[in-house]
Amino acid sequence: MESIKQAFALLLSFDKELWQIIGVTMRMSLLSTVISCLIGLPLGALLGTKHFKGKSLIKKTVHTLMGLPPVVAGLFVYVLFTHYGPFGSLNLLFTVNVMVIAQVLLITPIVVALTSSFIEGSSKPVIETAEGLGFSKFKTAALCISEGRASLFSVVLTAFGRSIAEVGAVSIVGGNIQWKTRVMTTAIMLETNKGNFSFALALGIILLLIAFIVNAVASIAVKEPKHD
Repeated sequence: MESIKQAFALLLSFDKELWQIIGVTMRMSLLSTVISCLIGLPLGALLGTKHFKGKSLIKKTVHTLMGLPPVVAGLFVYVLFTHYGPFGSLNLLFTVNVMVIAQVLLITPIVVALTSSFIEGSSKPVIETAEGLGFSKFKTAALCISEGRASLFSVVLTAFGRSIAEVGAVSIVGGNIQWKTRVMTTAIMLETNKGNFSFALALGIILLLIAFIVNAVASIAVKEPKHD
């Protein structure tokens, strides 16, 4: 109980480090979500609207990557961007940018798979209409995304939730460096191990509030008007 009181006191004190961690977390999460959706939504729509040779193999690969362990993704990105890796000259290791890359690697397969499943299950009339009008596969995919944008917003929320809750990959490639790459989840893990429960609780409370606010705003934004 005392730790909870201290956590709220810390929140009200506008601790500089606390809010810097929140800022890094939001920057990383929003960037990775936007990039993943820009890549994943069109690919998922194409996968859901067209039948082609090798589609089954691609779907199985995507579904396999949905369960990719974060530490494996982090290790893969680390090897690519370490000093001796192929992209080592970019000097991105232990920066927010490489954390975003690791997040995109984790989140994009989820966006592709969920979008594909939605399109295949709910957009058959749209696909048939587009094919009847002679639309190209890219235009058909764009139409499916446009028509199902309210439902597909849940895919975006899933991507954001996955991003903001990540620990393993961002710890490996970001290094959990104070004032630089420390995010809420890695900070909670660190402060809990140190026994600083008030700081960890403060971050946990803010993490829950952000998730609640994002979902509340999203539900209002995509609320469809009622028809008589």
